[in-house]
Amino acid sequence: MVGLGAWSLVGAALIILLLPRSLEQCGHILLSAPIVHLGDQVMASCIINQNCSHLVTEWQIVWKLEPELHPRERQQHLPNGTLQSTITLPHLNYSRVLLSCCLHWGNSLQILDQAELQAGYPPIAPHNLSCIMNLTINSLICQWEPGPDTHLSTSFTLKSFKSQDQCQTQKDSIPDCVPEDGQSHCSIPRKHLQLYQDMSIWVQARNALGTSISPKLCLAPMDVVKLEPPTLWALEPRPGVAPPQPGCLRLRWETWKPSLYIEQKCELRHQPQLGEAGWDLVSTLPARIPEYELCGLLPSTAYTLQMRCTRWPLPGHWSEWSPSLELITAQRAPIVRLDTWWRQRQLDPQTVAVQLFWKPIALEEDSGQIQGYLVSRRPSDQAGAEPTLCDTTELNCTFRLPSEARGVLLKAYNAAGSSRPTPVVFLESRGPPLGRLHATARDPHSLWVGWEPPSPPPQGYVIEWGLSPPSPNGSPMTWKMEHNGSIAGTLLQENIRPFQLYEITVTPLYQDTKGPSQHVYAYSQEMAPSHGPELHLRHIGKTWAQLEWVPEAPELGKSPFTHYTIFWTNTQDQSFSTVLNASTHSFVLRGLEPSSLYHVHLMATSQAGATNSTILNLMTLALEESELHIILGLFGLLVLLICLCGAAQFCCRPSRKYSLWPSVPDPARSSLGSWVPTIAAEDIFQLPSLRDPGMPPITKITVLEEEEKKPGPWESNDGSGTGSLSTLVQAYVLQGDPRVPSTQPQPQSGNSDQVLYVQVLGSPTGPGPGHYLRCDSTQPLLEGLTPSPKSYENLWFQTSPLGAPELLVPHPEDDSIFEPLLDFPLLQGLRVSGAEGLGGF
Repeated sequence: MVGLGAWSLVGAALIILLLPRSLEQCGHILLSAPIVHLGDQVMASCIINQNCSHLVTEWQIVWKLEPELHPRERQQHLPNGTLQSTITLPHLNYSRVLLSCCLHWGNSLQILDQAELQAGYPPIAPHNLSCIMNLTINSLICQWEPGPDTHLSTSFTLKSFKSQDQCQTQKDSIPDCVPEDGQSHCSIPRKHLQLYQDMSIWVQARNALGTSISPKLCLAPMDVVKLEPPTLWALEPRPGVAPPQPGCLRLRWETWKPSLYIEQKCELRHQPQLGEAGWDLVSTLPARIPEYELCGLLPSTAYTLQMRCTRWPLPGHWSEWSPSLELITAQRAPIVRLDTWWRQRQLDPQTVAVQLFWKPIALEEDSGQIQGYLVSRRPSDQAGAEPTLCDTTELNCTFRLPSEARGVLLKAYNAAGSSRPTPVVFLESRGPPLGRLHATARDPHSLWVGWEPPSPPPQGYVIEWGLSPPSPNGSPMTWKMEHNGSIAGTLLQENIRPFQLYEITVTPLYQDTKGPSQHVYAYSQEMAPSHGPELHLRHIGKTWAQLEWVPEAPELGKSPFTHYTIFWTNTQDQSFSTVLNASTHSFVLRGLEPSSLYHVHLMATSQAGATNSTILNLMTLALEESELHIILGLFGLLVLLICLCGAAQFCCRPSRKYSLWPSVPDPARSSLGSWVPTIAAEDIFQLPSLRDPGMPPITKITVLEEEEKKPGPWESNDGSGTGSLSTLVQAYVLQGDPRVPSTQPQPQSGNSDQVLYVQVLGSPTGPGPGHYLRCDSTQPLLEGLTPSPKSYENLWFQTSPLGAPELLVPHPEDDSIFEPLLDFPLLQGLRVSGAEGLGGF
């Protein structure tokens, strides 16, 4: 390993010695264009001078476009001894990239020269050019939007010149204004401007791919002047001047001093500090009268105000909004209606204690703030003073009056004045009472109280409610007044807590009198019953049990039961249940098992929840010995009946019947085709010889129906052979040779009273076997009852050379089972006919 490393170092040293000391002097790159449109083609050539061209014999020139290597396209020796390698980049998709010409030898790359390629777009014309004359810095400030990025270094220049005739004639040039890099605005100093002379202004954008200019702007600097905002102040009260009315503000402002010689107009905007109201604008305030009274505002409300000004009537730009000024409008006397209610308690024959309650109802949106309430004694004469009973900020007051006093006066006040006095008259209870007062809980925080309005209907109602019994802190009862005397209920939502008992009092109010107060108690939210009824076993039998329970007495604050559910479970953990209505107090469990243990419990359900009773365990009675014997006897009879039915079904099933005794069909009541295998109609069977020891027994006879007074399918005058037979006949023919043509027509039977059961058909000339056709007649055969043939008592027929069917007698050497065939009664009564018409079949 050490030897190999040493040889590597030696090889590297030889490479360094062979290469020129300065590879940068070996070649240089020539470009078709250093800056192109993004995506355009670029061609480059790498020229290697004569001193380094001998290196290419072993090495290869490659191009590197960071970070990828590109093989050369062409490499050639020029007549002057230099070597040239060229490359074409079809699409330059980099905005800035380095292209390198390298020598590739072994695993090393030696850079001969590098060139920077740039790609981008020509500049788009700047747009939205606008200018403002700022008198604070005495400069014309212009700004524009440069457009999209070109990926190239782009310079912007603000150009202008003085002009006449609305910029149609150019006069003096104005020095160009070049903004700092990355900025899109520039300022022209006042010394290059004439404030009231037109000038043409535009912006020029330039990069390596082109130049563009913005649309020209023609203006006079003073036509685009932008003033500084004014300063707002509150107008102080002055002697001899009345204070502002409620809902009004007085303010003044001071314009910017450098703009005092400029005619201006101003705008004022305001909005309340609280709430989400927007700005309201007051326009066209003359600047030469720097005072203004703003009215139509809400009284006693804090407002934020701002102002801005512009040159007027000549053109100009609006100034920025001034710093905010905060003012509070003047108050106004309260405009409210006071709903009142009272309670009286006799202290002694001359003194009564009165507790007065009231609620202010605003009559207008800006009815004014209320700082307090005054309760005064009704004066005996207009000249007398009104003694004050209460001066409070609360909504209730307690005071003492003489027993003969019949009323007081109540009014609200603030710094701007007081409201109209509200007379409070202590009415006597002489009106009709309410009917059917009731209350229910709508939700945990509301109660519905209803009643039947009396006759005549009152003018209104006073509803009071509070905890019962009253809370220890002695909080007053909550109340409200309903001014609609025709209503029959109201919803109470104030100061309602869940699971609390409330006392509700309703008093009807009439003209100059009132009705008696009525009370009702209600829970804001009822709770579920604490426990359910206890179950009792009344009677029990072998398969039933009668249960009963006593319903619980209604509890105040507890929701009544709506239904019951009985659950019972046996020892196998099988559960059963049933639902009963709340009026049911007993139930009979049926379908129980004798001598079995059951666990029963009752669940009582209300609207607030459900509760369970204690578990009742019960054992049903056992069966007696006589009942057990009866059940066992019935069960034995049932098993015997099932066995008999199974045996009958087993014996009557055809597959079982044929395996026990021979199956012989009844010719008069059955078709032989139902117990033989089906053979396709198109198959051709040859009738075997009776003397053939391997001959199988006959398994099918083909049967055709013969209708009265209609020729059979084979009785056709057409001697076309097989074509004269119907499709049904052809489908049922199983024996014979259909290729033999028919030579004789089928004669019609002369005796219509005869019953055709079987026709033995055969060809009069052909040597083939005969055909057997069976009729569907159910009349007795051979005028007598003939027992069904045995399985070996079948007869075979052959067609004689003369065409008439003849009986084939088995050869004496055959099996002895064929000997009794000549005595088969069925064959003795056959009427052989129809062979002429089917000879060719």
